[in-house]
Amino acid sequence: MDDDIYGIKKWGDDILEVLDNGNIGLKNPFYPSYPSIDLIKIIESLNERGINCPVLLRITDYLAFRIKQINESFFKAIKEVRYKGYYKGVFPVKVNQQAQVIDRIVDFGKEFDFGLEVGSKPELLIALAHDLSSESTIICNGIKDKEFINLAILSLKIGFKTILVLESPRELDLIIEVSQELNVRPLLGIRVKLTNKVSGNWSQSSGDRSAFGMSVEQVMKVITKLKINTYLDCLVLQHSHLGSQIPDIIEIRKATQEACRFYSEMCKEGAPLKYLDLGGGLGVDYTGEQKSSLNSINYSLDEYCINIVETVKYELDQSNIDHPIIVTESGRACIASSSMLIFNILETTNFDSEKKQEINSKDHPLLKNMIQIPEYLNLERAQECLNDLNYYREEIRALFRSGQIDLANMAKTEETYLYIINKIKIVLSITPNITEELQDAIDNMADIYHGNFSLFQSLPDVWAIDQIHPIAPLQKHNMRPNRRVILNDITCDSDGIINKFVLKDGVSNTLPLHDISDDEDYFLGVFYIGAYQETLGDLHNLFGDTNVATIKLKDNGGFQLLHEQEGDTISEVLTYVEYEPKNLINRFKHIVEDAVRSRDLSLSERKKITQSFKDSISGYTYFEK
Repeated sequence: MDDDIYGIKKWGDDILEVLDNGNIGLKNPFYPSYPSIDLIKIIESLNERGINCPVLLRITDYLAFRIKQINESFFKAIKEVRYKGYYKGVFPVKVNQQAQVIDRIVDFGKEFDFGLEVGSKPELLIALAHDLSSESTIICNGIKDKEFINLAILSLKIGFKTILVLESPRELDLIIEVSQELNVRPLLGIRVKLTNKVSGNWSQSSGDRSAFGMSVEQVMKVITKLKINTYLDCLVLQHSHLGSQIPDIIEIRKATQEACRFYSEMCKEGAPLKYLDLGGGLGVDYTGEQKSSLNSINYSLDEYCINIVETVKYELDQSNIDHPIIVTESGRACIASSSMLIFNILETTNFDSEKKQEINSKDHPLLKNMIQIPEYLNLERAQECLNDLNYYREEIRALFRSGQIDLANMAKTEETYLYIINKIKIVLSITPNITEELQDAIDNMADIYHGNFSLFQSLPDVWAIDQIHPIAPLQKHNMRPNRRVILNDITCDSDGIINKFVLKDGVSNTLPLHDISDDEDYFLGVFYIGAYQETLGDLHNLFGDTNVATIKLKDNGGFQLLHEQEGDTISEVLTYVEYEPKNLINRFKHIVEDAVRSRDLSLSERKKITQSFKDSISGYTYFEK
């Protein structure tokens, strides 16, 4: 059978493959010839260690490989076009602030002088607490108060290359004031607002209406003020944010071209610029479609790098300006592939049935008509059969509401409806070319699989901006799925659903999955979630962080567990919303004690109930077996 129903070969980016046993395996990107590691075996091994689903699985090899890829692609482009500068990337801390992640980014990036970008005081503190290479930069964006500026400037004295990027003319006054108080000359950048507007989910972060950076007239005011205060020699970097998750390479090229024009003109004004920071923009092909769309991109990493380097070289050569150090802030592209969410299916709600109902003489004539529909069901008459089925069902429901049909007949009607829906689904499954109306009808009859996860905690972008992440079962790829489903999370919220999925042929409203028995462990993986999802998650229904496991792939098909972190306990999440767990326990004890007096609750029952409360408050927020 076709083993790529889910498009794994398209979006898997050579890090995933389907194994002979039908399970998904993790490939080692550094050593493609090594055997892939069975994800199911990883989950079983984690379970034996007490690390249960849902679990966020981080693979350090994928992060290290992506950092290497980005740097080597730029190095290759620089060599190919004979660029006279070089490349130094930075990772935006906001994309994933987790300590285990940042530690490894710094470690893996040292050989490439990979730095960090920060946008707040806490992020600056994180950056300064890491042993960056001596040539790495810390790029400070965002609005800065005196304390932020003070720390950034002082860090220069201990060897950090910390660059304060000016976001507004007013910010310069405060920087000059602090610099003079400390008697330390700062390293400055200036954030320029480009007129070029890119497409995609984050198009509002580009163009004239962008909240980031300064307009042309503001840039000139800052340069003039720098000259007057003899601080122009401190201006070493120009920052121009191209956009985020830019889908079209032409837009990247045009934005880079405009950024270079600003760079050239500021150099002509006497600014000793050294760095050209082009911000973010490098996208992730979540769907594998390789096209310009919200969840895909129409370019490769190599194409991205060559377009940037070529454009910078050409534009600055035209102005006879020295080639700068190119900086990019690739966060999503760097980290997305390194994390995946693994969860189990708790139960299913099926909207069809294989069980045929026996019709007898006492049943209503409309029900007898309904059961005859499969007799004339075929592909050509599928829409007619569906119309008839819905008509009979609604007529019988109306009779039930008016008291003319009893509960037993109503139940038999609904069972018969599900049986015929099953027959219609089977007929329609033999062809991909069905009408839009029929497809909508089938989608509306999709089964619901209830997963042990919180959409709002672990996949906030799916809920907030309709971000699509690839989702696939971890097993049974050697068996054809026989269900079309949508996913429902464990929260008590109607928005806790996923109904957009990546398949081989594009994006679908339903996900093909397998029938599962009540006692079967059936696992799904949500891939490419390393960017933003851990940072943005909230405590909807007080579901906390999941368990986390960080692994390194081994050459023998095994793995090494580098780090584990238990997910939030109920006690911990309660403190986030200003409850003191001990006080809650004491309050509950008082309630139980009142029950001893008023309800004749025995002392042994009191003990049992109180202990149950204590056990729960220290437990995992997610479903536990």
